[in-house]
This record gives sequence, C-alpha cells and structure tokens, in this order.
Amino acid sequence: MKDVELFYMNTFFWWVSKLFIGIVSLFFLARGIDVLVHSYTLNNPLEFLMYFFSSSMLILVSAVGVIYCAFRVFRRIKGESVR
Repeated sequence: MKDVELFYMNTFFWWVSKLFIGIVSLFFLARGIDVLVHSYTLNNPLEFLMYFFSSSMLILVSAVGVIYCAFRVFRRIKGESVR
C-alpha cells in the first residue's frame, strides 16, 4: 500500500489534481467576493441577506480549498510525507 501512495505522490496526476483544486477554488473565491460586493447594491433587504450569506458560504468553502491545496503542495515541496 505504501508503494502505491508513493507512486501516486510522485506522478504528474498528483500535481495536476492539486493544482486543479487550487485553481477552481480561486475562481470560486473570486466569484464569491464579487457576489458579496454586488450584494450591497440590492434594494430589497431579503435579497441582500440571501446574497450576503450565500456569498459568505461560497467564500468560506473556496478558502478551505485554497488552503488545502497550499498546505499539500508546501508539504510535498518540503519533503514531508503527504497522506
């Protein structure tokens, strides 16, 4: 089982998967910030609340994806084992 994990970590697929997660997370992070900024232009308070909380959730989930990718790649470059 260890050989399979080491092979997976050293392959091109490992790097592509982590970079894909990071890029998609950055896209949705930017989209969430854009929705948050534009939610302040709404006139209806109920629509504002809906857009505000949905964009906050989108930002939170996207930030977790970016942090996950950053930690995994940093640990890989540093030379520690990544599970």
